[in-house]
Amino acid sequence: MNTAAPTLSISPEKVCFIVVKAREFDAKDVATDIDTSSNAADDGMLSVLEDHSDDPVRSELVAFIRALNEDEQIDLVALTWLGRGDGTIDDWADIRREAARAHNNRTATYLLGMPQLPDHLEEGLDQFGCSCDEFEMGRL
Repeated sequence: MNTAAPTLSISPEKVCFIVVKAREFDAKDVATDIDTSSNAADDGMLSVLEDHSDDPVRSELVAFIRALNEDEQIDLVALTWLGRGDGTIDDWADIRREAARAHNNRTATYLLGMPQLPDHLEEGLDQFGCSCDEFEMGRL
């Protein structure tokens, strides 16, 4: 068992930003009728709740994750794995080492394709004694 608590290369605030944005992205539905002749007024603006490839929330998340340095991206993946139950905080060094080994330039795409990403990130942060509660309430 480790005597010193592990540290994160990515700030909890950055992780919480991703959590909030990923929840916005997850709340969207798949596009149902791409070739509709309807306009936004006719469909009650429902199209803003559909997931499109040019979705601004997805674009913002991808740009934010890509702007992170390599260590932050590795920690983000490792936190996700930790949060989904691939180990405990005592296994952090091994989980992070595996995330570093698997690191490539598709981190954003990988993470955004992961079901329950925000839940996994929050659970991973929780194991570090951090919470997104203050961030989600706009207090960070």
